[in-house]
Amino acid sequence: MEVNTLINQMHEIQLLRPADVAARLNISKSYAYRLMQSGALPVVRIGSACRVRPHDLEEYIDRNLHYQVDSV
Repeated sequence: MEVNTLINQMHEIQLLRPADVAARLNISKSYAYRLMQSGALPVVRIGSACRVRPHDLEEYIDRNLHYQVDSV
């Protein structure tokens, strides 16, 4: 693989901070941290920092999608 291609692919990946996750899910930052610490939301560790791939956040949302069925 060409080095420039690899660099371009890396620039396309924008890892999300816990505050970004919280904002996108409309939850508190502390709850976002709990999701990340529990393993419910996969993380990428960079030193002591935890980040979330946008794709993993989308999958988390899809896994937790529920439809309410009206009672008859």
